[in-house]
Amino acid sequence: MQATLFRALGEPSRLDIVELLRERPYPVGEIAEALDIRQPQVSKHLKVLADGGIVTVEPRARQRIYHLHAEPFDRIARWVDSFERLWEVRLDSLGDYLENIAPEEGPS
Repeated sequence: MQATLFRALGEPSRLDIVELLRERPYPVGEIAEALDIRQPQVSKHLKVLADGGIVTVEPRARQRIYHLHAEPFDRIARWVDSFERLWEVRLDSLGDYLENIAPEEGPS
């Protein structure tokens, strides 16, 4: 897992931008307006997101339209899923332990 990806997502304004771009692609100006952030700041955040591979840009006339790129989120999902087996083993061990320490139930 790339630290760059998590650093890019770790800043609240950038996370807000990602959440906004989940709806649809946006030009910089509309992102700034929707999030009430100055356009130069939005541009800086978008550069970090682009460097992390999280957004792609589409030049359209005088605008730059930003799209959310799904692949980094697929990598995050695969990384998180890789811990599933670890937790299954630990929970199974906990279940075995609890069964061994619990008093046996039988007829009274």
